[in-house]
Amino acid sequence: MNHIHRIRRLGLVLSPMLLLAAGAAGAQDSFGQSRGQQYPQQQQQYPQQPQQYRPQPQQAPYSDQPYSNQSAMPAPMASASSEGQDFGVAPTSQLRPTQQLHGPTPTSIPGGRVIATQQLVQLLQGGQPVVLLDVLGGPQLIPGAVPVVPAAQGGGFSDEVQQGYGQYLAQVTGGDTSRLLVTYCGGVQCWSSYNAALRAMKLGYRNVAWYRGGIEAWQQAGLPLQGAGGPAAQPQQPPSGQRQW
Repeated sequence: MNHIHRIRRLGLVLSPMLLLAAGAAGAQDSFGQSRGQQYPQQQQQYPQQPQQYRPQPQQAPYSDQPYSNQSAMPAPMASASSEGQDFGVAPTSQLRPTQQLHGPTPTSIPGGRVIATQQLVQLLQGGQPVVLLDVLGGPQLIPGAVPVVPAAQGGGFSDEVQQGYGQYLAQVTGGDTSRLLVTYCGGVQCWSSYNAALRAMKLGYRNVAWYRGGIEAWQQAGLPLQGAGGPAAQPQQPPSGQRQW
């Protein structure tokens, strides 16, 4: 059976640990919430406690087990994806200004790693806990992702955005700074997820990956998306003393 036909029929089956990490979506300009097409203003508000996740079927219901437990891992469809394109841009440890978030990106990120589509699929289908962070805020998400749109912003590593981001990540990771975080946005000319990855590393997260190809590469590989307004997963409880969202 054609692998891509099968993944379209079954939908992307997420590991249970990934489902525990995702948050609510649908409102604007807050961590754990989606937005419109404009980049957010300085983040001020935080989401209410999200509802329990119940996966929505695509062409067939999601399974309760990772796909890799049922059969061989399907490979993403071969495509002319530009996710490895090198624009000759030097990596930087400084936040990209909010007004300059669209433009060619580097092929590496200081302190983190870059992952490609095949690697991300393997992570999502495996047993390792992953927190997938959508920094684009568009109408569709990679299944299981939680929106963290305000983290796209430039500014500084001690601003209000950083404080809110830190509180939110503490909640969805249960305070585990070794948890794998994966950020993504539109594609290789989107700096939003680069900024979000830098911010996470400055917060002390030691295992941060940047999915540089983003939504564009994911779609080019023929992989499924979910609506941003749909139900999302219950975050883990924060450590004692952390702010409840």
